[in-house]
Amino acid sequence: MHDDSSFLPLDAFTRAAAPATKGSDWHTEALFELAPAGASAAPLEIGDRVVQEIVSSLRHADPQGERFAAVFRATFDQLYDGQHTGRYCWDQLYKTEKTHFGTLIEINLRRAFGDVLRDGELLDYKINGYDVDCKFSQRSGGWMLPPEALGHVILACTASDQAGTWSVGVVRARPEICRLSVNRDGKTALSPKGIAEVVWLHKDAELPPNVLLKVDPVVVARIFSLPTGQQRVNELFRRVTNHRIGRNTVATVAEQDDYMKRVRANGGARSTLQAEGILIAGGDYVAHRAVAHELGAAVPQPGEFVSIRVVPAARGDHGPVAEIEGTLWRCARPGESATAAAPTIPASRRGSLKVSVDDSVSRLL
Repeated sequence: MHDDSSFLPLDAFTRAAAPATKGSDWHTEALFELAPAGASAAPLEIGDRVVQEIVSSLRHADPQGERFAAVFRATFDQLYDGQHTGRYCWDQLYKTEKTHFGTLIEINLRRAFGDVLRDGELLDYKINGYDVDCKFSQRSGGWMLPPEALGHVILACTASDQAGTWSVGVVRARPEICRLSVNRDGKTALSPKGIAEVVWLHKDAELPPNVLLKVDPVVVARIFSLPTGQQRVNELFRRVTNHRIGRNTVATVAEQDDYMKRVRANGGARSTLQAEGILIAGGDYVAHRAVAHELGAAVPQPGEFVSIRVVPAARGDHGPVAEIEGTLWRCARPGESATAAAPTIPASRRGSLKVSVDDSVSRLL
């Protein structure tokens, strides 16, 4: 991304602009309602027929935004490469790596949305036969538009791992809604009027969690200070309870190829922490998800874990309880010490046949 101070006059840029696609009327204004955080936009009227068609296709392909969210999460994790580097946040990346994020998003969306996105001729994609350029920026409105994209439809993407949000919208980059300047590479950006014309498929939607950004930095520092991968994974599940923890977080903390072994019983965190009154529910098992739900704890999704401090439930206890191994259990209250080893949740019933979108996207990438 280039600093605004490097912008140059727009004349040459507009002369090099690509023509509008398929004769569509891109002079018509687009009207829409901005959706609340995490919700889809509700267009009132989209005067541009091509934009309307592209918006419709993408909404049909991913109505709840699960696929988009999974791609953003997987792309952050791909760039961090936590298993080999121990990195887990944007500020730990080199400048060149941050620049590469936009390219990775473009590639990963193409792979994850192969049913909708085709390879473009002039621009990144074709959607319903129309060329579409994919642009990413850390901030809304920061998308840099090359001369060949002018007049064409833009898939505008933003995401922040720190804020835990992502957004995807569609807009046609008409010259009159672009800034009256270009940078040294001949690129411009949308004007405030242009940003207001973005039709948001999803605006400030929730990003699948990066739990290491959600907990106290002192706790994270304590986890990473331990010398072995097993000790770090044990400390992760000991300190970060009642939070959904993804496999990639486990890999980042363990920094080992066999990181999943560090979670399991038979010497892993599950058996070690059981003696401390902590059970680890795995989202790949129906029974584990059911127990977490009955306890009123965070429920892990496929590919995730939740560690839960539990104590035996006594007569007169109020609140959620779960029956495990013939005994009633409840979540331990803040500051309450364990009075017994945690029970073992049956693991005989594997998770439902429905695979999480996050897992399926990760396999594609």
